[in-house]
This record gives sequence, C-alpha cells and structure tokens, in this order.
Amino acid sequence: MNLKSKTIFIYLGVFLLLFGASYAVFSFISPVVSEIANPNPNNNSQNATPTAAAKTGILTFEGPKVAACPLNGELYTKDEQNIWQTRRPLVVMIENHKDARPQSGLSNADVVYEAVAEGGITRFMGVFYCGAVKGSTQKYDVGPVRSARTYFLDLASEYADVPLYTHVGGANCSAATPGGPCTTNKKALALEQIDQYGWTKKGAWGDMNEFSLSYSICRREYERTGTVKDTEHTMYCSTPQLWNMAANRGLTNITTATNTPWNKNFRSWAFNATDQTVAGGPSTISFDFWPGYKDYSVSWKYDAASNSYVRSNGGQPHIDFDTGKPLTTKNLVIEYAKETRNIDEHMHNLYDVVGTGKGVLLQNGAPAQEITWSKPNRTARTIFRDKNNKEVNFVPGPIWIEILPLGNPVNYES
Repeated sequence: MNLKSKTIFIYLGVFLLLFGASYAVFSFISPVVSEIANPNPNNNSQNATPTAAAKTGILTFEGPKVAACPLNGELYTKDEQNIWQTRRPLVVMIENHKDARPQSGLSNADVVYEAVAEGGITRFMGVFYCGAVKGSTQKYDVGPVRSARTYFLDLASEYADVPLYTHVGGANCSAATPGGPCTTNKKALALEQIDQYGWTKKGAWGDMNEFSLSYSICRREYERTGTVKDTEHTMYCSTPQLWNMAANRGLTNITTATNTPWNKNFRSWAFNATDQTVAGGPSTISFDFWPGYKDYSVSWKYDAASNSYVRSNGGQPHIDFDTGKPLTTKNLVIEYAKETRNIDEHMHNLYDVVGTGKGVLLQNGAPAQEITWSKPNRTARTIFRDKNNKEVNFVPGPIWIEILPLGNPVNYES
C-alpha cells in the first residue's frame, strides 16, 4: 500500500471514529434537545415536538400483609417493608392548575396535603414512602412538579430530621429591577427558609430543587398526557431516582453525617380504626377553597363497596394519569387554618398550619366528626383529636388533608 492510500485510510478511520463519538453524544442528549427544540410548546401542529414518557412497570409482591406503614398504617408484605426501610419519606410539590391535569403519582402517596398556592389555585404535597414501593407504569412517575411555599415547608418538616423536599424553585427574594430591593414579603421566602433550615448544607442536603438535579431524575415532558402543555406544567420526576440521589447525599434511613435515623423523633399517628362501613354519613362532601373558583372545587363521593371516598376536581373525576383511575382515600381530613391573602405584589398567601385549630374527619361512611388539630412548632407532628380530646384513630390507608381557610363552608349531601 502506497503512502497516499495509507493517508486516505487514516483520515477515513479518524472520520468514522469522530462520527461514532458524535452520534453517541447526540443520542445521549437528544431527549433534552427535543424538549426545548419547540419554541412554542402551545403550538399543537406537526412541528411540535412530542416527548414519549418512558414506561416501567408495577411490581408484584406475594405473601401475607403484616407490615404496617408508619405514615398511614396500610399493611404491606415484609418484602415491601424491607425496601422502604432503606429510605426516608419523600415529599413532592405537585401542581393542580386545570391545565396540568391529569397529574401523575398521587395514587402512590401515603399522605396528600392540599392548599391554595396563589390566585385560588390549589397545590398538592404528596408524601411518598410505602405506597411508592410498588412502582409505576411511568419511569418519571410523579408530577407536574411545581414550586415551594412556606406553609408546605412547615408540614414537610414533620417527615424526618432532614426531609427530602422536591420542588421546582419557589417563592424567593424577587426584585422589581436588578439589584433593587426585595419585593417578596419575608414571611413568604420559601427558598431562603430552606437554606435557614439547613436543607441545602453538606450532610443535610435534603432539598431536591429540580434546578440542582440531573435530567435522569427530573425532565420536561410536553406531550405526556396527549396534548402539548405550557412549560410550567411539564416537569416530572422519578421517585426511585430521587431516593438514589438522596442516598448519594448520605440521606437514606440514616442521616450519615450524624448517624441518626430519620425517624428518631418521628411521631406516627394512630391507625386502630376498623376498615368497615358505618351507616349514617354523607354520600358526598364538597367545598370550594375560594368562592367562585370552580375549576378548583372539590367533591368526595363515598363508595360503600370499597369503603373509600372518590375524588372529583373541578366537576370532573380526578384521574391519576399513571393508573387511569380516580383518586381515592380512606381518611378525609378538613383542617381549617387562618389564611392571609396577597401579602405582597406577587400575591403570595400564608396559612397558619403551626398552632391550633378545628377540623372535620370523615371515614367509613360515618357522619362527619368534629376534631381539633395542634402543631406547637415547625418540626412537631400535627396531632388530631376528637371532642373528648383523645387522639383520633385513622383507618389504615391513604390520608388526604384538605387545608381550608377559616369559615369556608363544606356541603354534606345524604
């Protein structure tokens, strides 16, 4: 082979090597590119870029259900318990804007909180621990994930010495002009409070702000539900990957930096109520968070066959996208809290979930039970008591806590 032929072969080899490397890199990052390539995600034309949700699957566990979930008392197999005991609870902010529905993952949450985020639009905080062990049909199994609010931080603080708090940004010290004064009321500074609580420090980095996470953990899926969504309604996260990231930060069932179990000071509720239908209660419980905001009206219809309450949202059955089934609960708590609206130009709200107040408990199809709640400080567990000042017993299973402004009417239909 002459020198010219050798040179040609050398250049050809280098070209093929570079082409292969470029293809590999492009294949790795192309999902990210596809998500941002469409400059107008509202355009549902053929030029819109779809994002296929990765499929996984539901795990099946066999054997007697003898292990009680410490969050809601539901029974699972020993094998399931062996999985959740290696972790700590994961709390995730999930939006409820009407354009974000159907949401993913709420059916796998052990406890769900709902309160207004702003402008009459509610937001959920799902607490995932035991139920999430069974897996999901979607790799990115929870979302759309949205921003932090201070009163949700108060509730998240109940779920570990260092809670795993998942969100996309949050209320912070916004300025009207660069370098100008902060225009956010200091009581609403969620990101600053997260820093203050130590959740962003080495050894206690439980803050799962999406801006600090990789694409393999959270990503945008514009067409997940079959229609193109605005960008703010498209962030989905993988609960297994969130737990893996927490483990990499030294936060498993143990806080490695202090060699402390996450639940050293955790207070479980009581789960001694029998899962059995009781006659005489309302067939439907319905309410608005803010008057006139019918897209966020809620109703819970009692289903005697399953002895559970089935949720509707904005006049429609509230479906979990991952399962295709309506959301249900065994225990419905209405917690009344003092509301302070529009405390700054960003229309931030506050809810006093630290302190004491009144509420209502519904379970087993029984008549509504008047209760009280108390939470003496941010990290203390919220305790619910009956009219005799005894701690209430929950039915083992999902618990939904609806945080309503003081005085909001609730309708009970027989």
